[in-house]
Amino acid sequence: MLALLVGIDTESDNQWSAEARANPTFENLYALPKLHALFRRHGVRPTYFITWPVARDGRSAEVLRTLHVEGTCEVGAHHHAWETPPCSSDDIARHPYAMWLPIEQFDRQLSELTEAIDEAVGERPVSYRSGRFGFSAAHVGSLERAGYAIDSSVAPLFYEAHKQGPDFADAPLEPYYLAYDNATRPGTSRVLEVPISCALNRRWPRALQLAWARAPKPYQTRRWLKRLGVVRPLWLRPSYSSLDDMKQLASRLARERRPLLNLLFHSSEAIVGGSPYNTTAAELEAFCERLERFFEFAVGELGAEPMTFTEFCARYTAGAG
Repeated sequence: MLALLVGIDTESDNQWSAEARANPTFENLYALPKLHALFRRHGVRPTYFITWPVARDGRSAEVLRTLHVEGTCEVGAHHHAWETPPCSSDDIARHPYAMWLPIEQFDRQLSELTEAIDEAVGERPVSYRSGRFGFSAAHVGSLERAGYAIDSSVAPLFYEAHKQGPDFADAPLEPYYLAYDNATRPGTSRVLEVPISCALNRRWPRALQLAWARAPKPYQTRRWLKRLGVVRPLWLRPSYSSLDDMKQLASRLARERRPLLNLLFHSSEAIVGGSPYNTTAAELEAFCERLERFFEFAVGELGAEPMTFTEFCARYTAGAG
């Protein structure tokens, strides 16, 4: 069975901007019911990974509680190291990866985030995603102790080690139970990694894929390879990828009998001006059209079954047993 997972990084408006991070607004949260209605039309069961400020904003929490009570979504945790207490005002500009934090600070932030979400929606989260993909194997034990069963922070071929960020270049596309010492290798923890769906558009040997991911000056190198038509990444990310690219990747995953399609975007991308993407009404309309057409394709043609991350974990665990 092919599962369709939709994980929304649910956060305040335009977290790409230091000014917006310093003065958070939540217009995209207040507009969330409109996006959720799009999901409902296609039977999609999203997981909203929410940040600490979202959980603490009364109106945002009310929106999420209402959706959660309907039973049509899951609410998980989205950890932003720069705005989850304890943190400093300098972190707004520093914009740290969670992997930079001392483990004691990470544990305290994880506890604050978990409790805030429990208070906001009336249920403790069990699914987790790290902001900026800033996940580390050092976090696995902390997630276990806090009661988390699922992580979805790993994106195959993603590489930001040149910025002291994560290196997930060699991560598999299939789910796996995380190791305590390596975020891209199966291990013995009880936390199931559910990777983002991402691959190259050409079937290169593994060594060449890793060379592409870890190339010197990776952003510039990848941009030129894409412009020259040599190779480009395919993501299930509707602000990054065309509908044809998303369908190509989904079809490939289905043919290879992978167990899931894991689609990602930020809640702030679903309003005009809430992010660097979809800055006009026309762009937002095209974004929503891509989502609609992709859901029609994934569910109608590929036979993918929409489910939340917790629902997928339960099915995967039962099948593994």
